[in-house]
Amino acid sequence: MELQKINGHSRDDGFDGLDALAEHEEFLPHKTGAKKEVHFTDFEGKTSFGMSIFNLSNAIMGSGILGLAYAMSNTGIVLFIILLVFIAILSAYSIHLLLKSAGVVGIRAYEQLGNRAFGHPGKMLAGSIITVHNIGAMSSYLFIVKSELPLVMQAFLGKTENTGEWFLNGNYLIIIVSALVILPLALMRQLGYLGYTSGFSLSCMAFFLISVIYKKFNIECPLGNQPQNATNCTVEDCCTAKLYTINPQTAYTIPILAFAFVCHPEVLPIYTELRNATKKRMQTVANISILAMFVMYLLTALFGYLTFYSNVDSELLHTYIKVDPLDVLVLCVRLAVLVAVTLTVPVVLFPIRRALLQILFPDKPFHWARHIAIAFCLIFVVNLLVIFVPSIRDIFGIIGATSAPSLIFILPAIFYIRIVPEDQEPLRSRPKIQAACFAALGFIFMIMSMTFIILDWVTGESRSGGGH
Repeated sequence: MELQKINGHSRDDGFDGLDALAEHEEFLPHKTGAKKEVHFTDFEGKTSFGMSIFNLSNAIMGSGILGLAYAMSNTGIVLFIILLVFIAILSAYSIHLLLKSAGVVGIRAYEQLGNRAFGHPGKMLAGSIITVHNIGAMSSYLFIVKSELPLVMQAFLGKTENTGEWFLNGNYLIIIVSALVILPLALMRQLGYLGYTSGFSLSCMAFFLISVIYKKFNIECPLGNQPQNATNCTVEDCCTAKLYTINPQTAYTIPILAFAFVCHPEVLPIYTELRNATKKRMQTVANISILAMFVMYLLTALFGYLTFYSNVDSELLHTYIKVDPLDVLVLCVRLAVLVAVTLTVPVVLFPIRRALLQILFPDKPFHWARHIAIAFCLIFVVNLLVIFVPSIRDIFGIIGATSAPSLIFILPAIFYIRIVPEDQEPLRSRPKIQAACFAALGFIFMIMSMTFIILDWVTGESRSGGGH
């Protein structure tokens, strides 16, 4: 049947009869006279399995990796590993719920799942959360470019201080980077084409990880130039790894770890463009990506912590700079991190554009003018935010505390409960009860995150090691 060839599927793709019906003919029939929703099967998926892993891994990878060593110093090695394993498993389960819901109705867009579950309000809610969250992520990446790129250029030019030239002005530099690098990549029609830049971005972060491991064996403890908060500590306190520790900052690390695996807005677009796409194949892509990032997160945190112990700064690279401001390797690592976050911005932009198209132009075919205009406007708005809002950390803290738990826990769970038919899985069945508990866990994370942000405001302390 021709139906079985849609989106590159064939009889031997591994679908059983029930899954094939779920994917292409839907369990939930449309009401008589209702307008049929557009499925994202208008082109055959052409992105390879490996490129899809690169794209999803790049979507998972965030600037928060720089704060994981600090998080480990506030939890201890054992507790950190337990929490990291727990969050990674929950993230994989969350993607399973998304793919299951998408398979039931044959829809591969987060916003359309919201529409199927709760009608137009659900579609607007999902689209709005994705847009707000990813704009916050894009802005956080460009803030790193704004703050770090002038310092890197200054060091390469041999200058000891910023002498005011225009090419050392972070505002000018992010505009140049956005125009010459981010915008051209964001104009790609399909996300799969960014697999090459995603692979290069991950290579930069792998170089960062290798450098962290190398530095572990080249920096002696106690440090000669310790951070101010650790100058009076003894060798036993400064240079002893804690397996398990609890302090006022411990609970704040939990949201940091949870947000480190946010990639859910990108999952369905990557699924749509995956060659020979099946739920099982896409779940494998997700599992490999999560495992790869789990290993990278764990090794970065472990070796960063075992280098500086209680002296580790909330931003790991800053700790290396305090030891030796002129270290060439650290300078190269900073440049690699800059490249990695810059190349991640276009991947994060794609789900925002799809969300806006779903909300503003749900029935319109692809048009280059709209495609280009939305990308340009998004990059323009993010640049304005980064340039003119100096104290945007707290704003993004609120965004992250509300949107990340929604995207990871709450929306996938409630969509699953609403979309999967009761004749297939009754409301009191174990899968739906698990999904309900998963949504409740998301609300707990949201309340915790908001509580810690408010505590930051009240005390005036910065306890967070970074966000996604």
